[in-house]
Amino acid sequence: MDLKDREKGEIQPPFFMVHGDIVQEGSMRIIKMVLEYEGTQYHGWQYQVDRTTIQQVLEECISTITQEDIRVIGSGRTDAGVHAINQVAHFATSSNIKTRNLLMGINSLLPGDIVVKDLMETDGAFHARYDAKSKVYLYQIVNSPVRAALYRHYAWFVREPLDAGKMREAAQLLIGTHDFSSFCGTNCGVKNHVRTVLNIDVEMNQHSMIKIYVEANGFLKYMVRNIVGTLVDAGRGKLSLMEFKGILEAKDRRRAGITAPAYGLFLKEVKY
Repeated sequence: MDLKDREKGEIQPPFFMVHGDIVQEGSMRIIKMVLEYEGTQYHGWQYQVDRTTIQQVLEECISTITQEDIRVIGSGRTDAGVHAINQVAHFATSSNIKTRNLLMGINSLLPGDIVVKDLMETDGAFHARYDAKSKVYLYQIVNSPVRAALYRHYAWFVREPLDAGKMREAAQLLIGTHDFSSFCGTNCGVKNHVRTVLNIDVEMNQHSMIKIYVEANGFLKYMVRNIVGTLVDAGRGKLSLMEFKGILEAKDRRRAGITAPAYGLFLKEVKY
């Protein structure tokens, strides 16, 4: 990690170098948080100079409580409009405030659409991002002739009937280690597009809600939303299983479906 990483909040001061590794000073406490937030009003997780983000709001509130320059590190970035049920993050502090008081104090300052569900002190080796083994995302679709007013910020409304069974069959083709270039957003920002999807499922309940769960060891930019957009094409009968498989193998974003709206996506769980 270089100075640019530090400026972006990838690591936290104070630190010193031992054989090339970054080691936290003994006086620092590492605090782990589990967060829930509605992303509607935010431009994603990652700090941006001219826009309000989840990371920025958290850092401001925690800094107020601890009277320190706090940097919060999340398990991963969520895009603008994306929600989280159990986002995991950590920060370093020299404050001796008890964890229960930290939890209550931070939540008292946070806006109503962000909450710290759990907070605990962990050992100095814990890192919310690098220790994560996999993440689970949930995408919700309301598949009904009439839109659902209560889900307008939490699900994609698709009026045309979808065959959840066909979507489930197509989704199974994604399980395993593949090059997901066909489902990577433009200007993805990383060269390696190989990821391992550990599990993916499509469920439909009696209320015309389709829920798509995707667990992987890592995700590319817009990967879940592009997968969902393509699965919807399969559910509409526009793609056969062979055609869906061909899209995956093509490694060409132009072959896949549209990018599903951000507001239907939730970071459901981070596994360690």
